[in-house]
Amino acid sequence: MKKFFFVIAIALSAVFILNSCGSGTGKEKSSTTEQVAKVQYTCPMHSQVVQDKPGDCPICGMALVEKK
Repeated sequence: MKKFFFVIAIALSAVFILNSCGSGTGKEKSSTTEQVAKVQYTCPMHSQVVQDKPGDCPICGMALVEKK
């Protein structure tokens, strides 16, 4: 009977360890991808102009800067 509980304890420990080791890597990659996708550019003079890529303001022609 003691061997049975020992085997169950080892199996549960192995499942817990293997499950916790692999869970962090996928989240780190997706959060990095999300941060890159959230970069926005805006005009220093016209804050209503927001784009996801650099360029010029359609109102005044100034270069768009990265929004922080």
